[in-house]
Amino acid sequence: MISLSVKHAQVLPFVSEDEIRMFEQEIKLHRDHIYNKSGKGSDFLGWVDLPENTGSDLLDRIESDARTIREQSDAVVVVGIGGSYLGARAVIEALSGNFHDRSGGSSGPQVVYAGQHLDEDYLHELLQWLDNRSYSMIVISKSGTTTEPAIAFRLLRRHLEQKVGKDEAARRIFAITDASKGALKKLADARGYTSYTIPDDVGGRYSVLTPVGLLPVAVAGFDVRKLMEGAKRMALHLRDNDTLDGNPAARYAVIRNVLLHKGMSTEIMASYNPAMQYMIEWWKQLFGESEGKEGRGIFPAGVVFTTDLHSMGQYIQEGQRHLFETVLTIGESKHSLSIPEDPDDDDGLNYIAGKRISYVNRMASGGTMLAHVDGGVPNIELVLPELSAAALGELIYFYEMACALSGYMLGVNPFDQPGVEAYKRNMFALLEKPGFEEEGKALKNRL
Repeated sequence: MISLSVKHAQVLPFVSEDEIRMFEQEIKLHRDHIYNKSGKGSDFLGWVDLPENTGSDLLDRIESDARTIREQSDAVVVVGIGGSYLGARAVIEALSGNFHDRSGGSSGPQVVYAGQHLDEDYLHELLQWLDNRSYSMIVISKSGTTTEPAIAFRLLRRHLEQKVGKDEAARRIFAITDASKGALKKLADARGYTSYTIPDDVGGRYSVLTPVGLLPVAVAGFDVRKLMEGAKRMALHLRDNDTLDGNPAARYAVIRNVLLHKGMSTEIMASYNPAMQYMIEWWKQLFGESEGKEGRGIFPAGVVFTTDLHSMGQYIQEGQRHLFETVLTIGESKHSLSIPEDPDDDDGLNYIAGKRISYVNRMASGGTMLAHVDGGVPNIELVLPELSAAALGELIYFYEMACALSGYMLGVNPFDQPGVEAYKRNMFALLEKPGFEEEGKALKNRL
């Protein structure tokens, strides 16, 4: 049995159950396209079977390399951008706790990130920080030529080689890349880096359950087998249930598209647990890059409550009515903390003395949901009973399947990203990359 559930009672004031049921046959057709690999982008459906097809041999190897990295390193730099790092970071941040040890040592290395942007100060300060640490690197790129991680890896590779020598650096660099081609694969083979393969039929934003996500998560000290078990549980459940009542991914995909037809073109993913911030960031990339094309798609936004109720709450409550909300709820806290009694009650909080903070947070969530619904914002709720590796595995696979179904409902290919190339081409031209000189002159005149 899966633990994740989808609740949509606070959508029904805006969408009737009959309107949802109208799409039952359509969603079954899209499911068939996914499982039969007959729809748009069918060459990139390898993620569908990953939880079932990932063998113990691969997990053994990942766990062995993770132990080696943990033993030799105070820090590990994960070099990647987009799907090459967001999924791993989402799981690591969710499971690490809010004040996890940042000193390395017996608790394992601190995982830090590079190549996710082009900020000069960040990279300079990272190199300074690494000067006094023993570190390893996990570099993730199918091609090895994506500008942001390629620049970061060149800087970090030189830094590590100067620090420990080329031979030892080669033992500390782990490459996750294409099976047979590309700049990173060529470099890994030439330098003798330990390498893992990104499957050809799995796109970056769907790759968190491949070594792309599994190796960093294992290095951070978390159970990748439990993560995969949760994903497998969800995968089997979704395959075995073809009705809207039994298939939460199909129901979520249908509801969000019905809301889009009613003019609600922005979805806000909210959580009352700050540990889920990077899971929301990964969700934003997954849905934004999969759906936003051909003038279509639902714009994905993210907030962490109650913090953002004091900034974005006013707009959500009374701004333009083009949005709906999905609340990602974690049922049980890991710890118990109650509000103490105060004999003076100067702050007026004695009326909730003895109550757990989690109870107050749940009441804030419930009150906010009802207020937003009353303000014209439909609310979907995704509920996980706990924050664990297995639960996150369920959630990841749920999102992936829901995104694929939703993209097919929109009539787009959910597995390509042609629009990403536009900024890259302009950047190459402005940087005067060979072959782009004339375009560069024209662009500089425009600027």
